[in-house]
Parts: sequence; structure tokens; C-alpha cells
Amino acid sequence: MKNEELKNRDLSVLWHPCTQMKDHETLPLIPIKKAHGVWLEDYEGNKLIDAVSSWWVNIFGHTNKYINERIKKQLDTLEHVILAGFTHEGVVELSERLVKLTPKGLEKCFYSDNGSSAVEVALKMSYHAHLNDGISGKNVFVSLTNSYHGETIGALSVGDVELYKQTYEPLLLKTLQTPVPSNMSIEAAKMAADKFEKLCKEKSDEISAIILEPLVQGAGYMHMYHAEFLVLVRQICDKYNVHLIADEVMVGFGRTGELFACEKANITPDFLVLSKGLTGGYLPLSVVLTTDEIYAKFYCDYNEHKAFLHSHSYTGNALACAAANATLDIFENDNVIQNNKKISKYMGDKLEKFLELENVASIRQTGMICVVELKGYEASERIGLKVYQYALNNEVLLRPLGHVIYFMPPYVITNKEIDKMMNVAFEAIEAL
Repeated sequence: MKNEELKNRDLSVLWHPCTQMKDHETLPLIPIKKAHGVWLEDYEGNKLIDAVSSWWVNIFGHTNKYINERIKKQLDTLEHVILAGFTHEGVVELSERLVKLTPKGLEKCFYSDNGSSAVEVALKMSYHAHLNDGISGKNVFVSLTNSYHGETIGALSVGDVELYKQTYEPLLLKTLQTPVPSNMSIEAAKMAADKFEKLCKEKSDEISAIILEPLVQGAGYMHMYHAEFLVLVRQICDKYNVHLIADEVMVGFGRTGELFACEKANITPDFLVLSKGLTGGYLPLSVVLTTDEIYAKFYCDYNEHKAFLHSHSYTGNALACAAANATLDIFENDNVIQNNKKISKYMGDKLEKFLELENVASIRQTGMICVVELKGYEASERIGLKVYQYALNNEVLLRPLGHVIYFMPPYVITNKEIDKMMNVAFEAIEAL
């Protein structure tokens, strides 16, 4: 049995991410042999709908024919080259396209390997930009309560999800938190913005930037808020000389109903952080886009010591850029955003049914992200794990965040597959 063989081999050598490995004494690993579209398949032919896009990265389906072809073609030409002192056509093309597609005013691209690393780039770049302006005291970052921005030291520092942060607290940077809007209303957005402005009045001489996930806090239990908050934060940042870092690692590339979540508020951040869907879920790549104004603060003669010294070995990797350019081709040619709005409407209609269940506290949706929040359970019950196990037994991969069940499937999902995905989740919750 190939499945059993791989499970045993795995457990003898592998330590899995975000996992209590002791769970696998009773919770079997699932070896995946192949995948296509929204479906994953193990070595015995069992199939699962990938309802979480394999940690939110896969947007156009597994083994997408067009992306495959672009990567294969690139493989025969150039796999990678150092990006310090060298360049290649793929990274130039990708950068030109991102500059055109992202909010107006973002003119320069700085590449790294993953979302956490890109957050680190944005934090360092913000502090260093102020420093190059002769302001040395702006060394504090503000983030929203309940936020998550990654798990490297800097990225973890600006997060606020206790599960990820508590253990490593002694290692982290000094940061401040300001309240996230409590719900999706304009009133909540205004109240939270007032709290942020009050903080800026008191400490703007210390604050380098505020970092936030526009509209939806991913690992923060998919908490959602109104776009008006982004409008107000942008105004406050301008008023107090504080940078705005928009972490669109999760919400970028069509998840919220627009290509980028910042478009919902018609704002331009000082730094836009992108990853995950950037390559269609194929290869690690991330990018920080910023303004010509920020870029100019680092442009100098060598002996002035203002250069931004940050590097990753695989920066601008040619294969990853090929995947990213193929992904942008699909957005350009296949009317993806409009199609997503139709899929979102269908998912939203199906979501209403969950309100029939007594153990459902609420439902919410932003674009291609749908959420069912449960009530009446203690954390020790690990209720999400029970939903996860039920779904696995019924051909669906869900990965709940505690008592929050969410759906973030690839954009190629069909109505029939949505029906199955949501019916299985409904049955799982009903059976609790």
C-alpha cells in the first residue's frame, strides 16, 4: 500500500509546519500523488476538493495546462541567475506588468522568496527610508489587533495572534497594536480609525509604519472589515508622516472581488506586499512594490551609505517569474475578476443555508472568501479538527481556524464542486 508506505517514511524523517506531530499518532497523513483543477488525489485513487487552495496559494487550479507550459518553456532557457548586477526578461516583464496593474503610484518592485520575507523587506525599507530622511527615532511599527503577517521574527513581531506569537515574545521587536474594526460596518471602521489617529497624535515621532491586511485578516480567523477603514488610515498616515504597508499576501490577486484589495478603497499604500497567488500557487516568489519617492531616498553615491542592503539567493527566480507571468496572462485573457464575481454570488447564496444551524454564530463573505463561525464550543474541544476529519472522509479538504470554518477554493471551481464542498461542511457542522 503506497499510502501507508509513504506515511511511515514521512514520519521517520519529516517535521511538518504548523502541526503538533503527536496528532499523527491518530490522525493519518495523506500522501498526494497528483492533482488537477480543484482535486487532489492520493496513491489509492481517493480524491479531495482543495477548498483552501493549499494554504491560499493555488488560484487557477492544480497542474494548470497554461502555467505548466510556460514553466517548461522557461526551464529549457534559464532556471535562475543572480539578480545583483544581472537581470532577465521574465523579471523585467513581470515588474512592468505589476506596476501597471497595482494601485497608481507604485513604480518599483523589490523581490524576495515568500510572504514573511516580503513583510520583513517592507518593514526594513520603511524604517530605512525615514532614516535616510534624517529621522532616526521612527523605529516602532503599528499593526492591527488580531493580525497575522508571517512567522519570521520581524513578521511575527507585527502580528497579534497569540497562538503564533506567545512562545517567541522575548525574541520579538517592539511594536504597537491599534484596534481592528470590530465588524464590517462603516461605523466600526470610523471608530477604529479614530483610535489609530489618537495613537499617531501621541507617538507619530516613533512610528515608522502601520501594517495591515486589507479587508480580511487571514489567520486572524478570517475577520473582515469595511473598506472605509483603509481610506481613513491612508489619510491619517499622510497627516502624521507614517507609512502604510498593505499586506496583500493572502487577499491579493482576486480574492476580495478586485485584483487587489486596496482597489476597494481606491487608495495607494506606500508599500504593497504580494506573494501566494502571484505565481498561481506554483513556486515561491514575493514582491514589495513601492513609490518612486521611497526609491529616491536610497538612490545615492556608494559612500553615502544609504543603499538598501537586503538580499535573498533566489530573488527574481526565472522559473517563478515564468509562473507569475503566466498567471497574469490568465487574468488578462480569461475575464477572471468578472467570473469570480459570479462564483462569489453562488457561494454567498449557498452560505445562507448555514444560518439554519443552531451552532452557527454568523456567516460572512468578502469576494471569494466565505466564512462560517461556530458558537458554543471551548477551544479544548478542537471543534475545527472534527470538521476537518469529517470533511476528509467525504472528499473535501477543509482546514478550519479553530471554530471558524472557511472556504477559499481555486477560482476554477464549478457550481457542482461548490455544492459538494459546502454540503459536506454543512453536514459536518450539523453532526457536531
